[in-house]
Amino acid sequence: MKKSIVWLASFPKSGNTWARIFLANYLANENRPVDINHVHRFAMGDSSINTYQMVAGGDFDINDHEVVLGLRHKVLRGIVANNADVNFVKTHNANGTSFGYRLIPEEVTRSAVYFVRNPLDVTLSFSRHFGVSHEEAVDNLWNPDHVTVPDKFTIWQYLGSWSEHVKSWSKTNPFPTLVIRYEDMVADPEEAFSKMLQHIGIPVEPDRLTKAVKFASFEESKKQEDEGGFLETSPKAEKFFSKGKSGQWKDDLSPELISKTRRWHRKVMKKYGYLND
Repeated sequence: MKKSIVWLASFPKSGNTWARIFLANYLANENRPVDINHVHRFAMGDSSINTYQMVAGGDFDINDHEVVLGLRHKVLRGIVANNADVNFVKTHNANGTSFGYRLIPEEVTRSAVYFVRNPLDVTLSFSRHFGVSHEEAVDNLWNPDHVTVPDKFTIWQYLGSWSEHVKSWSKTNPFPTLVIRYEDMVADPEEAFSKMLQHIGIPVEPDRLTKAVKFASFEESKKQEDEGGFLETSPKAEKFFSKGKSGQWKDDLSPELISKTRRWHRKVMKKYGYLND
């Protein structure tokens, strides 16, 4: 079995989509932006219900975790069966086990890029995307058993708490793993995405890099969504691309929830510089 999967991993609402749009534009190297609804052609997701149905040969019991996780391993083996050197796969799953199943099997994994974002900003985006209150979002980021509920597009995604999710990917893994902060992507996207390309073994061409960063900008993606919609927009959210900023929590999150988040995630927040503000 070929180890060809390069995971593009993150807790939800941490910059994964932006990175994938950049990568699609860099790989395509066209003179106009890649359609945001075609990004999955360059980096597929690991939780598409359609893929699971194909592997299962039809409908299956989506509420049976063991059935879903058993199919997951078949899905991943199917991905690497194309014999490509690299398969980019987006995931929001933690790098651990659930119901005895490895979520990120070493035998199919080439490397990983993990995107981490200040949980205070994640809370706001999470709340908007999943249609829950700020209070519920804070509780979800703390919940060690947190999963995203399946819908007509995706199956279960096994997250756990924000801190445990980050630690699961940033620990010493049996495959090369690069951690990139969302805040560094915002501050200097060319530098951040250059590191990503180098890590996954793609040569960095300066002009091509600059063009891909421009084509993957928040403004361009928002424009495309406004004009034609976005397949990844949650049914519970009006838009996927809302503000695309860092530090919005300072204005929009209550002092009580800020304090609770810092208390629950202090160790990991400190490691990544999120207690400095």
